[in-house]
Amino acid sequence: MEFDISPLWISLKSSAIATFITFFLGIAAARWMLSTRIKGKALIEGIFISPLVLPPTVVGFLLLLLFGRNGAIGQFLLQFDLTIIFTWQAAAITATVVSFPLMYKTALGAFEQIDANLLNAARTLGASEWQVFWQIMLPLAWPGIVAGTILAFARALGEFGATLMLAGNIPGQTQTIPMAIYFAVEAGDMRQAAIWVLIILSLSLSVLTAVNFWTDLQRISRQPNSSQKLESNFTKAASSSTTNSPTKQLESGLCLNIFKPLSGFALDVGFDISPEVLGILGASGSGKSMTLRCIAGLETPSSGKIAVNGKVLFDSAQGINVPSKDRRIGFLFQNYALFPHLTVAQNVAFGLQHLSESEQKLRVKEQLIAVQMSGQENSYPHELSGGQQQRVALARAIAPSPDLLLLDEPFSALDTHLRSQLERELMQTLANYRGITLFVSHNLEEVYRVCKNLLVLAEGRPIAFDTKENIFDRPSNFTVAQLTGCKNFSAAKPISVTLVEAIDWGCTLTVVEPIPKSLVSVGIRAHQLSFVSGCDRENTFACWIASTVETPHRVTLYLKLHSPPNDSQDYHLQAEVFKENWRAIKDNPFPWYVHFEPIRLILMEA
Repeated sequence: MEFDISPLWISLKSSAIATFITFFLGIAAARWMLSTRIKGKALIEGIFISPLVLPPTVVGFLLLLLFGRNGAIGQFLLQFDLTIIFTWQAAAITATVVSFPLMYKTALGAFEQIDANLLNAARTLGASEWQVFWQIMLPLAWPGIVAGTILAFARALGEFGATLMLAGNIPGQTQTIPMAIYFAVEAGDMRQAAIWVLIILSLSLSVLTAVNFWTDLQRISRQPNSSQKLESNFTKAASSSTTNSPTKQLESGLCLNIFKPLSGFALDVGFDISPEVLGILGASGSGKSMTLRCIAGLETPSSGKIAVNGKVLFDSAQGINVPSKDRRIGFLFQNYALFPHLTVAQNVAFGLQHLSESEQKLRVKEQLIAVQMSGQENSYPHELSGGQQQRVALARAIAPSPDLLLLDEPFSALDTHLRSQLERELMQTLANYRGITLFVSHNLEEVYRVCKNLLVLAEGRPIAFDTKENIFDRPSNFTVAQLTGCKNFSAAKPISVTLVEAIDWGCTLTVVEPIPKSLVSVGIRAHQLSFVSGCDRENTFACWIASTVETPHRVTLYLKLHSPPNDSQDYHLQAEVFKENWRAIKDNPFPWYVHFEPIRLILMEA
């Protein structure tokens, strides 16, 4: 007997048409449900997803009522001598109805995961709602939509009950693979049923495997560095570990040497510190927070080693990766992450469950006194101000006496006055804390006040690791100088052992610091420029003001050297003066004379 393969083509045809229809209907319905605020929304969504929970025979019966000869659509089609029931088109309709909920729910979930701020930003830039959807929402939700499409296809391919009721089982016309399996088993032909089972399994697994392979390719392609570049970076990380890592592991302190590819760059950080407060400074997205998350075990590096007080927390070579709960690390998050359903006392005690109840109460009391939150034990986080929440979060992080304390921009959500107050309290708390503290921030003055030593990161790599005085007073390169607040730079080349030509400023400067062999630029901080009455001193040049910008206490002057400016953008330097000094000089006739103190000039290498 010849094997009839028509169920394969009927199944593929009806499933493909159903997937095509549900792709557009599901996305449109999800987008509409996301934005609509009409009454009865819950009922409408219930109707959308009902085919997921209703028995297939019920769905088939309802479709039969609708498309049958006495149904509303059936009566309409009869006017054109058309009928749907017991045709392959009926199989496509039933497949569409049962697969639609999967496409709809998956697309809706993908849209809901998109940060609303991204959509609002597009609107403020003048994008229409269609542009917001097409250029922002759809690309961000695409992985979820692809997953929904595949789920819809798989569901359509396996539909049986509703198809049997609406399309029937007509060999060569409406018989799909699931029906061929069922009726082959009913007829006792187990061999034919097994063949169809293998075919439908092969189809489903092939599609799912292809999608997973595509997803992996997309994930790899989103990494900006090629595999060769990552391998090169890894080689550099491995070779640098011999210089960055100690030959003798610290018995008291943090030893860190990790490598992790990120979006846009690779995190490649290595340093050793004894118990102290180390500030980590860098621009947004430079890898500061990711470094903390790797140390805490919230993220896993691709390679490297992390050890605290001689205890190895992570070692890729030895296969060691201690879980976060066992690392004895306190983490103060940017948003504090207090448990909203627990009181202040319960939050602080959360990491003390290994202690007796009496010990927990004593430790909680001590910590709340230390952060000036005594008396708020029974309050809930939503009843506290931002500053109070920060105090509670700090108390909770320190209460278990961690070996390492990680502070991820703890003041970023606070106003200026509260930041100053809590900063002093934090410094007092850290003075009594005997462990290691890593303090992440992009606020220059904050880092300078709180920390003794600084690590500066740029695109995932340390570019400076020194005392705060050395880093701020003598930054070694342009990036460090820029991150530490320097605003005036000029390309430079040495003329003699004491003279440097500032090419962009059009002048020659006397310097007192040794000139680096690979000098690239010279800089000076805005507040270190001074104004004098004449040009009889070295490093003094005539200048004119192109424009000014005022803050409550200071005035920034944009200066053009050697000749008057053509417009407000025609300037060489920024100078900052207190308003008291500004009032004393602002009415003086031009030209003014600006002086570069030789000791204040920053000589930078590449």
